[in-house]
Amino acid sequence: MMTHKRKQAVPDPTKDRIRKFGESKMFVGRFTYGDNKIVVRQWGEGASATIGSFCSIADGVVFMLGGNHRVDWITTFPFGHIFRTKLGKESVSGHPTTRGDIVVGHDVWIGENSVVMSGVQIGNGAVVAAESVVTNDIAPYEIWGGNPARKIKDRFDPEIVDALLQLSWWELELDTIRKISPKLLTAPTLEGIAEIAQMIKAAS
Repeated sequence: MMTHKRKQAVPDPTKDRIRKFGESKMFVGRFTYGDNKIVVRQWGEGASATIGSFCSIADGVVFMLGGNHRVDWITTFPFGHIFRTKLGKESVSGHPTTRGDIVVGHDVWIGENSVVMSGVQIGNGAVVAAESVVTNDIAPYEIWGGNPARKIKDRFDPEIVDALLQLSWWELELDTIRKISPKLLTAPTLEGIAEIAQMIKAAS
């Protein structure tokens, strides 16, 4: 049967600074906020969700880790899971189903009341507009929106994206991030990113 709940378990710290939230199989990176408001829906299919560090999650976001009805069967009705006293209590294997884990990268912003479907991967630096339903993968530093969500535009030119991915500032030690944070709050240029890289090198 469906489990529909908000993540309330006490996080368990792990060696890689990821927090695991009990049976909901949620893994959240450091300094991500709003994750405690995510509604996680699952039906025991075994899928998990991973959110990277420094992500911004707005209110009302739903992660659908499963619950897909079988459109490849004669009926999509969930026999064995509902009205069991009248229709039979025998469990049905393969229904409901899932498309797999949800993986959200680092520095991702997910807007209010968005839904992320199972099997979706959202790349580093991506943005999901409010009220979106994400059914397909989103590449790094792309902006998507709508129902179903579609690409709206790239945040930056490809060479800037490549430089930012190489920089991977979210993986740095906290002291270094504090030093470079003013530079992160500016429009990116190749020269500016190179300057940040030099600051990182000097701090190491």
